[in-house]
Amino acid sequence: MTEADLSLFEALLSDPEALGAFQWFGWRDPGRFRRRWAENGLLADEQSVLTVACRGEFAGFVSWRRARAMTSAPYWNIGIQLRPEARGRGIGTEAQRLLVEYLFAHTPVMRLEADTEDTNHAEQRALEKCGFTREGVQRAMTFRDGEWRDVVRYSLLRTDVRPEFGR
Repeated sequence: MTEADLSLFEALLSDPEALGAFQWFGWRDPGRFRRRWAENGLLADEQSVLTVACRGEFAGFVSWRRARAMTSAPYWNIGIQLRPEARGRGIGTEAQRLLVEYLFAHTPVMRLEADTEDTNHAEQRALEKCGFTREGVQRAMTFRDGEWRDVVRYSLLRTDVRPEFGR
């Protein structure tokens, strides 16, 4: 993420139409990411954000945050958000594949996980293309647009076989 990307990043996060059906959770502190940018460039031990670029243009972002089942077993929970014009073109799948490679190459975690609403079939396909395994449905896990929604949890272990993606 560069400082030039920050305005596009903030604009995406503050536009309910651009965020789409699965990511708008209401208005939030508009300065929160500027403060984090000033503090650490959006790269920190507990939570980080990277730009997704396509042909040199800001297409969205990927993020990861530390989660723990136990103190001795941290893992990463990953996420992605793309601008509307970048969706449906394989950009998200490739961005998540690259994030998986990065996290397994540069952190010692055994497990990555991702959650998505049970009706977000495009994200479920993207995760499966990256080698993630569907673990199950967590009922009423997130509240959005006036109702509780079920979430599908996916995981990928360092030892799992991952697709080659033409390499």
